[in-house]
Amino acid sequence: MLYFVRTPIWLQKLFPDRIWQMSKSEKKIYLTFDDGPHPLHTPFVLDELKKYNAKATFFCIGNNVQSYPETFKRIIDEGHSIGNHTQHHFNGKKTADDIYIKDIKDAAKYIDSNLFRPPYGRIRSFQAKIITTLTRPYKIIMWTVLSGDFDTEISLQRCLENVLFKTGNGSIVVFHDSEKASEKMRATLPAVLKTFSSKGFSFEKILQY
Repeated sequence: MLYFVRTPIWLQKLFPDRIWQMSKSEKKIYLTFDDGPHPLHTPFVLDELKKYNAKATFFCIGNNVQSYPETFKRIIDEGHSIGNHTQHHFNGKKTADDIYIKDIKDAAKYIDSNLFRPPYGRIRSFQAKIITTLTRPYKIIMWTVLSGDFDTEISLQRCLENVLFKTGNGSIVVFHDSEKASEKMRATLPAVLKTFSSKGFSFEKILQY
């Protein structure tokens, strides 16, 4: 499976309308979790975050919000940010523009946020232009570091190293609170929280407004 663990500068500059990195001026890390909420794995994440007074941003799928409303409510009640991750986890590059935009709007019925992350990081420029010029425009949140927790071909140790060695001030880090990624996420997240906390980092959410 080919992907950049740390997003190269040239790719960030190619799409400057998307947010790849937060300010590097402070020792803050922005953990994000995609594809939830999940009735088992999201509560695990929330419990771990609470141990370190850490905040995070959860990019949720509309269908999952409908299925697990109490888990979704807990994310909000505990002070984390939420973001739109489409209703059905469509790949923007493989989906007609009108269907893709409708899917985002369908998810917005359940996810009140102006943050958006395209599933797989795949979105056409025309689709991005539409959602960033709405009356209530979305901020497209990408990432600095991919943990690789979704990658069945890497070890637990490699997943941990991806985050520990590539993350720094202002990094936006991607994990998944999903079934597929659960083994690596559960093994890696506690170590990431412990290691960076011991180095004086705080974990912050991406503000929705």
